[in-house]
Amino acid sequence: MKIDIISLFPEMFNGPFSQSIIKRAQDKKIVEIKIHDLRIWTKDKRRTADDRPFGGGPGMIMMVEPIDKAINSLKTKTTKTILLSPRGKVFNQTLAKKLSKAEHLILICGHYEGVDERVKKLIDEEISIGDFILTGGELPAAVVTDCLVRLLPKVLKKEGVTDNESFSQNLLEYPHYTRPANYKNWKVPKILLNGNHKEINKWRESEALKITKKIRPDLLK
Repeated sequence: MKIDIISLFPEMFNGPFSQSIIKRAQDKKIVEIKIHDLRIWTKDKRRTADDRPFGGGPGMIMMVEPIDKAINSLKTKTTKTILLSPRGKVFNQTLAKKLSKAEHLILICGHYEGVDERVKKLIDEEISIGDFILTGGELPAAVVTDCLVRLLPKVLKKEGVTDNESFSQNLLEYPHYTRPANYKNWKVPKILLNGNHKEINKWRESEALKITKKIRPDLLK
């Protein structure tokens, strides 16, 4: 997979992809992540990529022309172009699995008061990571990228490790424990210590359902 991220503030990505699983995935050539400064595609000396909104109002709007040029210079026949925006479809694990099968993604980071509405003619999808407002689309782009990369084959050490994670089956994940088995008299459930994997799996399914009913009953609808 190749992921191109277009941003007014590329420096915000100096750290997120240089550690842990995402770094290893890049080292293994499983994914290629490139960050692009939108101002490269501007046409004036000041590298202007935003302007005041027609009709008045607060803030600045990202201009359509540099975004159009950026997309055209990066896209291929297999590209899916996504705008990170509060107005988008809410990102979830189902959508993540779908997008993880793409060969090439372009992620556009909105900023300020948003983008010129005509940008919507250039994209395939508009995605939000939740019902809240951030200063820009850089953090959402990092979140989406992190989520997608770990779903790619051979990124995680064990195949199928993501199958039982929270949201993978409309359930929150079951509880996990590790050593010591007794800490301050807080004891690990005995069933996890008996070695009977059939019983353990049954317990885990039951706990996942119980937790989901309590915390996120909406997932069961």
